[in-house]
Amino acid sequence: MPGENLSREEARERAALLSVDAYEVSLDLRSALGGTTGDGPRTFRSVTTVRFRCAEPGAGSFADLIAPSVTAVSLNGRDLDPGAVFDGSRIQLEDLAAENELIVDAQCAYSRTGEGMHRFVDPEDGEVYLYTQYEPADSRRVFANFEQPDLKAPFRFEVRAPEGWTVWSNGAGELADGVWRFAETKPISTYITAVVAGPYHHVTDTYSRELPDGTRLEIPLGAMCRKGLAPYFDADDVFLVTKQGLDFFHEHFDYPYPFGKYDQAFVPEYNLGAMENPGMVTFREEYIYRGKVTRTAYERRATTILHEMAHMWFGDLVTMEWWDDLWLKESFADFMGTFSLVEATRFTEGWISFANSRKAWAYRADQLPSTHPVTADIRDLEDAKLNFDGITYAKGASVLKQLVAYAGRDAFLEGARRYFKRHAYGNTRLGDLLSVLGETSGRDMTSWAKAWLQTAGVNALTPQVLLDARGRVEELAVVQEAAESHPTLRPHRVAIGLYRVDGGELVRYARAEADVAGARTVVGELAGADAPDLVLVNDDDLTYCKARFDETSLATLREHLGATTDPLARALCWSALWNMTRDALLPARDFVALVTRFAGAETEIGVLQMLHAWARTALVRYAAPVWRPEGERLLAECALRELRTAEAGSEHQLAWARFLASVASGEPEFALLRGLLDGAEKIDGLEVDQELRWDFLEPLAAHGLADASVLAAELARDDTASGERRQVRCLAARPSETVKAEAWAAVVESDALSNALVEATIGGFSQPSQRGLLAPYAGKYFAMIERVWAQRSIQIGKDLVEGLYPWLQDSHATLEATDAWLSAHEAAAPALRRLVLEARDDLARALRAQECDAAAA
Repeated sequence: MPGENLSREEARERAALLSVDAYEVSLDLRSALGGTTGDGPRTFRSVTTVRFRCAEPGAGSFADLIAPSVTAVSLNGRDLDPGAVFDGSRIQLEDLAAENELIVDAQCAYSRTGEGMHRFVDPEDGEVYLYTQYEPADSRRVFANFEQPDLKAPFRFEVRAPEGWTVWSNGAGELADGVWRFAETKPISTYITAVVAGPYHHVTDTYSRELPDGTRLEIPLGAMCRKGLAPYFDADDVFLVTKQGLDFFHEHFDYPYPFGKYDQAFVPEYNLGAMENPGMVTFREEYIYRGKVTRTAYERRATTILHEMAHMWFGDLVTMEWWDDLWLKESFADFMGTFSLVEATRFTEGWISFANSRKAWAYRADQLPSTHPVTADIRDLEDAKLNFDGITYAKGASVLKQLVAYAGRDAFLEGARRYFKRHAYGNTRLGDLLSVLGETSGRDMTSWAKAWLQTAGVNALTPQVLLDARGRVEELAVVQEAAESHPTLRPHRVAIGLYRVDGGELVRYARAEADVAGARTVVGELAGADAPDLVLVNDDDLTYCKARFDETSLATLREHLGATTDPLARALCWSALWNMTRDALLPARDFVALVTRFAGAETEIGVLQMLHAWARTALVRYAAPVWRPEGERLLAECALRELRTAEAGSEHQLAWARFLASVASGEPEFALLRGLLDGAEKIDGLEVDQELRWDFLEPLAAHGLADASVLAAELARDDTASGERRQVRCLAARPSETVKAEAWAAVVESDALSNALVEATIGGFSQPSQRGLLAPYAGKYFAMIERVWAQRSIQIGKDLVEGLYPWLQDSHATLEATDAWLSAHEAAAPALRRLVLEARDDLARALRAQECDAAAA
């Protein structure tokens, strides 16, 4: 639709003209039950009443609505012709009064893409479940509104639903005379309103706290999931983390939770990890674990719960004005999620996971051609959709971690408290936050923001050590480098750790904090220290940088990496080595060798699982093609060895079992997987539950050792929504021309599949062992992407463009084909070009790494 992609300038003009006073939204969801509704989309009735003011009476503007049809439009008592004022995405409003009332009666469509009002039919029992997901601009698929963050208003929802259903929204609800009516919300943005409806399994609890003024705060808690997941739902742990988080944020923010109740719904076919709708947070249901998982999975869920809770203040209470300042909510929530995790829950090792996992996401994003400052230039909604990325989340959070060190913890938290009180229920820009932080810290926030928030790119820090005649440190300096494309050298507050091998362990014996600025900084405090075996330039992970090693340090790690006693230091070393591999400074085979030698001794399960993912990527993408068979053998042998020697029943054993499945390439691994599935083989302590069975079946399917009948039999064992997704993925993984053609057609030529099944099909389609089989699809990819981007929703378009890029055809010919498409499509949608440019950059990086690896031979 021509008006669907709202621009920043349009939003600014509308915000200057309009102020919204209230919404009343009435939805009739009774049509969610029953069979199909003919050839058109299944729809529901949506009636919206909006009261708003206009600063220039007589002026015109527009409301947003994406719907199959509009029945009636009334403006200030005048009936407007829907066919004349509604174009499919906008309702034109002319001759506005100073005070206005708009009533829109529409037929809106249920979604199968996770955008708007998503409708899911559970294959296990036929039950129907609904939920909404709007960010950044999909509430207009459910009700008419002014869809931009800075036109906040109170909302009242009422919902008619099938008998026996429960309905939830942002406010507390009551059922009377067949209608669910919900309490009016505080002023909030359209994209964080929410409705969840269906026969959900629902558990309740209460959070209680005495406030400083002596009053008692009582927050009703709820948690819900599909009935089919109820046996696995550990609501007690969800409530435990929730209460710990509410304690933490009340203690540090000095602003009581402002949205009444606190419900958390775990919903099917969710596109995101979670969404911070105030009072009605939604999560992907994969956070309910059907089988045994590692501590890392529970830590990740706890971090997500706390991330969304931080949004109640950073994002919901105080909201960015436009998506340029998305970081004002996402960076803070990402930082506060780990900050509160470490200080308030059992997951005290959270900063290790942050350093190893979240920062890896940021480092990758910050080296793509699409990198941008933390405060981004967001021209329109398509830009906004793609900016929920590693820069906005993980780099922003890393920068805030540095800010806490720079401004001081107390000053940072006091700044947050003033920010909430000063801007409650309002909208802000970068300067609003910087001003309060400047007040509380006494620091110059402008120069800090310019260096860290308003420039892009990641710096590399490398130690230089000069020894004197006695073998002591005469001078230790830190050299800072930046990419040519983003040449900013930033001020870093870093800790430099000196390590030596002592009694078989690699231990720190000296540490100094220093302000690194410019191209070279001498750290005088370490002069005179004993000669180090290892220099770690970002010890304790205080700054955001790519740490490098001098030759002595690198040689030490090749022999003693596993002997590093401090788990955070060890994780930082692994992260630095991985960045060197990605930058073609360390051959992929060397990284694989380090993993096969030292990963078995890794104590931190989150680090181990990250190493597994990196090792597989090193083999599949960065190793020279001629060496891949040898690398496959080495990783498979390592996985088999560590699986058999891991402690029985331990999470490490489980992680090695999953890794074995991911790298299985030969008969010894396949025989073991088949034996574990049929019971002929047994490994003490390893419980092959349903989720692990699917993990084992995928490589067997991909290598032609599990056909459609085997997969059908497995689905009969696990006839659930989760089982269906796993079967679809395995079916698409089979090594057959017919299978690949059917999978391609199912996602590219048809929109019949839901978002979850599109994701599963794409995941199964691209198998590293099938490069030859997939070669014909490289040309087909470039022929279809502009068409699918135009025809499909942003979410599905993004999934297809990213997921089907022919990265397995890792040759210069594919790079040239990508460049040819980019040259011929300079006028294509900027968001589409961005996705293709990112895929091209990943491929070019892989080819450079392969050349580095080949040279090592």
